[in-house]
Amino acid sequence: MKILKYLLVYRRFLLIVLTPLLLLPLPLIIKTKEAECAYTLFVVAIFWLTEALPLAVSALLPAFMFPLFGIMGSKEVASAYFKDFHLLLMGVICLATSIEKWNFHKRVALKMVMLVGVNPAWLTLGFMVSCGFLSMWLSNTSAAAMVMPIVEAVAQQITRAEAEADMLEMSCSNGSTNLALELDENIGQSENSDWKEKRKQVNGPIFVLDYYYYILTKQNLPPAETGRKSREDKYSGIFKVMCLCIAYSATIGGLTTITGTSTNLIFAEHFNTRYPGCQCINFGSWFVFSIPIAVVILLLCWVWLQWLFLGFDFKNMFKCGKKRTAKEEASAKVIQDEYKKLGPMSYPEIVTFVLFILMTLLWFTRDPGFFPGWSSLFPKYKGYATDSTTALVIGLLFFIIPAKTLTRTSNGESTAFGYTPLITWKEFQSCMPWEIAILVGGGFALADGCEVSKLSAWVASKLTPLGSLPLWLIILISCLIVTSVTEVASNPATITIFLPILSPLAEAIHVNPLFILIPATLCTSFAFLLPVANPANAIVFSYGHLTIMDMVKAGLGINIIGVAVVMLAIMTWTVPLFDLYTYPSWAPNISISNSTGL
Repeated sequence: MKILKYLLVYRRFLLIVLTPLLLLPLPLIIKTKEAECAYTLFVVAIFWLTEALPLAVSALLPAFMFPLFGIMGSKEVASAYFKDFHLLLMGVICLATSIEKWNFHKRVALKMVMLVGVNPAWLTLGFMVSCGFLSMWLSNTSAAAMVMPIVEAVAQQITRAEAEADMLEMSCSNGSTNLALELDENIGQSENSDWKEKRKQVNGPIFVLDYYYYILTKQNLPPAETGRKSREDKYSGIFKVMCLCIAYSATIGGLTTITGTSTNLIFAEHFNTRYPGCQCINFGSWFVFSIPIAVVILLLCWVWLQWLFLGFDFKNMFKCGKKRTAKEEASAKVIQDEYKKLGPMSYPEIVTFVLFILMTLLWFTRDPGFFPGWSSLFPKYKGYATDSTTALVIGLLFFIIPAKTLTRTSNGESTAFGYTPLITWKEFQSCMPWEIAILVGGGFALADGCEVSKLSAWVASKLTPLGSLPLWLIILISCLIVTSVTEVASNPATITIFLPILSPLAEAIHVNPLFILIPATLCTSFAFLLPVANPANAIVFSYGHLTIMDMVKAGLGINIIGVAVVMLAIMTWTVPLFDLYTYPSWAPNISISNSTGL
């Protein structure tokens, strides 16, 4: 037992040491560049999947392993670690930093929730839409972290109001004193030392429920155990639905834009690097293709969560003109109070909003495809300007435009201009995900090494027999594999591992690479089952309202919904958008007959 205990304590260290040693026969016995590159790929992939080392540290391994194996020179490998992707990411983080600093995200979230109303089902949808919208432009983690405190406050208030209403109804029906109105007066008198100790240990909605139950039992009312249990289940369900809706909508919203999540950015950079002749993947084309997918998944996710934890009462949801319930009044008050605290829009918020709109418009109009974009103004330099160009121009403005207009001196007479930009470099650094930047660079280095060593060509030749399967089955299998792996590995690591494998697969079976790469990229984000699957899940799980089984039960349904919607999209409206049934000229023309069952 003692040895086993030591093994558990040092399991990460043992994994770090044993993985390279156990795989060492591969390059020693098969003395080819393909085997040496495969050895590097396996070591990095295992470290990424197990997170034995930090992701960014594992991503640096190709920087010294490739030169030592003679696959690539050190300068060549180093150039892979900083590409157009990193410039785009930096510009987007400038926008995200300003949004977070000036609380513009909170105003957007509260306003969207106020627009949909306070019916619990519609309120949940409002939170999902607002969180999904924020995650289109911010990281999924930031969106969940921003909206979750608001959701927690609203859910707490709903539970408290509902409990008071139930207490009032029960007291009246039993002809006893109205306890709901006397709770505040009796708190000091009715709490004994045991209860006070319990109150210290338990926070949040559980305390509210236990407290009302304590008051009931102390007043010697009929237990009504069945009714109490039903109410507790209902309150618990409210918290579960609201927590899960934030975690899932943060992920779903990130699907809609190239910059919405790191997996989309990694795909775009990998695709544009491997297929430089294709100009079909840009901000506008991705948005047009992905927004219907995100909307459908979001709505089905909302229906699934409502049905799973609260039941789906269509009659009450769509009944017009009915009087608000106690919990609806409570939630409306919380939201309105929070919005009033923000006050009118400040000058920095207005500037941030204008720059956000400008960045979005420039992204959409760069090269939309159905009309000449602003990039056509530079015909001599076609393809020079990318989405990162727009992001950097707008991002630079956040460091230039002052955050304040005029300030008064202490005597209040003369005016002076205090120059402070909208964001500072220190604030930018605190928001910049450097780990993701290095991780993506390591993925690009691995992809370059696979090309130089001819490992990609070898993989393509071995995958050729898959061409006998129907195309839809190949896509479905790749989606299911990626969805399964991303539940236990980080999303960026998963997509970085699979893109260099799936690209040669598409080329080997003579299928448009987008047919396989797009669904796999989207499914990499479907990490819904476990709290550790992605940071947004971990954030909502930390509030203590969910169990592992709650997430597994809900996440399994969302995974099935997500894969089904992606399969529907890739076989229907995505086909004419990217001309998927035609093998493109920009892809390598491998002379293998197409027998994919189209």
